[in-house]
Amino acid sequence: MADEFEPEHSDPGSEGGPVKSFLDHLEDLRWVLIKSISTLAVAMLICLIGGDYVVGILKWPLERAKVNYPGTNQVVTVTYGTNKLTTLKLTAEQQIALQLDTTNRFVAIEVEPQILGTNRVLGWKVNPDSALAESAQKLKIELINLSPAGGFIVAFQVALYGGTVMASPFILYFILSFVFPALKMKEQKYVRRGLFFGAGLFLAGVCFCYFLLMPVALAASQMYSNWLGFGALQWRAEDYISFVCKFMLGMGLGFELPVVLLTLVKIGVLSYSGLRAMWRYMIVIVLVLGGLLTTPEVLTQVMMAGPLYGLYELSVWIAWYWEEPNRTKARTRLIVVLVAVGGGFGWLIWKFGLPLLRHFYH
Repeated sequence: MADEFEPEHSDPGSEGGPVKSFLDHLEDLRWVLIKSISTLAVAMLICLIGGDYVVGILKWPLERAKVNYPGTNQVVTVTYGTNKLTTLKLTAEQQIALQLDTTNRFVAIEVEPQILGTNRVLGWKVNPDSALAESAQKLKIELINLSPAGGFIVAFQVALYGGTVMASPFILYFILSFVFPALKMKEQKYVRRGLFFGAGLFLAGVCFCYFLLMPVALAASQMYSNWLGFGALQWRAEDYISFVCKFMLGMGLGFELPVVLLTLVKIGVLSYSGLRAMWRYMIVIVLVLGGLLTTPEVLTQVMMAGPLYGLYELSVWIAWYWEEPNRTKARTRLIVVLVAVGGGFGWLIWKFGLPLLRHFYH
């Protein structure tokens, strides 16, 4: 009879905690929601107070983007005092007429009033300030609000996106504290590993987008606008912030591809042979993902598809390692593959990535 009144506990070797009633689970879920919403509200308030710093972080790729001037004609920056008037790309005839005594492609010209006899005229001289001349390469786009409520909308976006990023580790902890007791010890181990590698890949995708891909995409956006004959000197602030945040989120989710593939391998849906056989389809898939997660422009799509396919190949080799019976031989071969892939990526970054950084960054 005493056994009937003892609380039921799960097997400590297979389950994560004691068995609870349905109402107890609802109570735990209620507290998870309360703590998550409270944490998000506090984080949004902090980001709202420091909104100018959050906006500065989001504007960093825009400030580092550069304009690509095709051809070799000189580009002149015209200034009057401390005011920058305009930037002009000279034609061959204009270069001959001005006869600028310099071999630099980017030149700064300072306009100043002069007295010629009894007349006052405007003259010009070459400004030796190389930093001012090279500023013509920077993307000059002003973020503006076009409605009375625009400022409030931007403030809410900044608070929402920034607060979500700041509160996400705490919210994830609250959710895991609710879910983990229902998992077996082996399942908990797999979840921890998946979270560790998933978080690393997500941050890698966000950083790849923020530091390398975003400036290229923003510069390409203005270039296409100018090519179509539309002005691109002003953008709506709320559209820019929404685009940047969703772009980085999409890139972070795209880099979760190995976690998804290897999870399917673990649960038996896919295998090494199945992954290896679908490489042709994967090329199409990563190109489609590059088109969906980036701007509709070829360069950024290829820059996105390349790392995604590399992550797919890495997933294939990890799946092979899991299925290989001779683990010592498999481990040695996997290390060789990882070194080769890492060396290949390093060579690509050195050969193409660094020139792109030097081209698009100041």
